[in-house]
Amino acid sequence: MQKELFNAIKTLKEGGLILYPTDTVWGIGCDATNEEAVKKVYKLKEREDSKALICLVADDRMLNNYVKKIPEAAHSIIDISEKPVTIIYDDAQNLAQNLVANDGTIAIRIPDNEFCFQLSRRLNGAVVSTSANISGQPTPKSYQEISPAILKGVDYIVNLHREKICDKPSSIIKLGNNGIVKIIRK
Repeated sequence: MQKELFNAIKTLKEGGLILYPTDTVWGIGCDATNEEAVKKVYKLKEREDSKALICLVADDRMLNNYVKKIPEAAHSIIDISEKPVTIIYDDAQNLAQNLVANDGTIAIRIPDNEFCFQLSRRLNGAVVSTSANISGQPTPKSYQEISPAILKGVDYIVNLHREKICDKPSSIIKLGNNGIVKIIRK
């Protein structure tokens, strides 16, 4: 895993895209603070940049770098959730502007996955994590289902867990500073 982390971090720091296994599905990733790298993700996915992307952070401390005010309920939701949960927060900060939704929100998950944790921790920042498919096409359930266009479009492919079936994307919950909770995806 150390060699894969080294190569992935090097690619991220150089503004490149990686393809990597997450705690949910295979993801396309980049440094979430690098606007040019984020543009490459949108181009590869053939996705409008008005549709925000998910980020992964290592822990609560790192989460505080990217969200101005974390609602109290966020910690409870993360602690009690039985499956990976992505939370959409108000008032994103310190991220590439083209990553943040038009309303100033950002979707962030703290993954329960050693590789993703170490990736974010060693990068010392948020990592984009969007499903490894062209926009509008089905999310691949395994490495073998990832399209050739995606495989050719990234700068580095992490060589871990290629046999794993990953068919469960995270739950997505919008948690507004006004106290309103909205389930986007169960």
